[in-house]
Amino acid sequence: MGDTAQIIKLRQSPFSGKLPKKPRNADVRSREYLTEAEVTRLKDAAKRTGRHGHRDATLILIAYRHGLRVSELIALRWEQVDLNQGLLHVRRLKGGLPSTHPLRGPEIRALRRLKRDYPETPYLFVTERKGPLTDSAARKIVARAGRVAEIGFPVHPHMLRHGCGFKLANDGHDTRAIQQYLGHGNIQHSVRYTELAAGRFNGFWSD
Repeated sequence: MGDTAQIIKLRQSPFSGKLPKKPRNADVRSREYLTEAEVTRLKDAAKRTGRHGHRDATLILIAYRHGLRVSELIALRWEQVDLNQGLLHVRRLKGGLPSTHPLRGPEIRALRRLKRDYPETPYLFVTERKGPLTDSAARKIVARAGRVAEIGFPVHPHMLRHGCGFKLANDGHDTRAIQQYLGHGNIQHSVRYTELAAGRFNGFWSD
């Protein structure tokens, strides 16, 4: 057999080292957002898992409450946080719109403890060496918490951002306000959440 024929045979062989095709998200999970109750379970699971439970639970809380992409989450710096006034200055990536978000009591308390636990670091979420977490590390934290919490399907950080949008829409907030809160440059990206909101159908049945 010539060299060319051998190469073709190897490429056609099921043992040629070709990686399996990645499954579609729809084949792995039925939806791409987490409910508020699932996020609570995720935080509780993160808190009791590993050596950095409070850090990991706070990471999940902040990602969810402020609809952060994982890249925005790991880039958060303390200079963006005003604990006295209860404000978070959000810098959006991917051409997103920056905004200033209010911080509520649970977030402020969690962040104050985080600052005590990891003093003198410019970033909120850091490793033991005080360097910022990588996106891979953040994904592993969320995925592990999902398994411990027995959510029932694989969990990734972007589901927290989607969960935020879904919660705001289901609570009846204006689509334009959701757009500004999540930093969407195009309002069509915000419309998906109002389309999912069950509250749109309240009153359809009277019994």
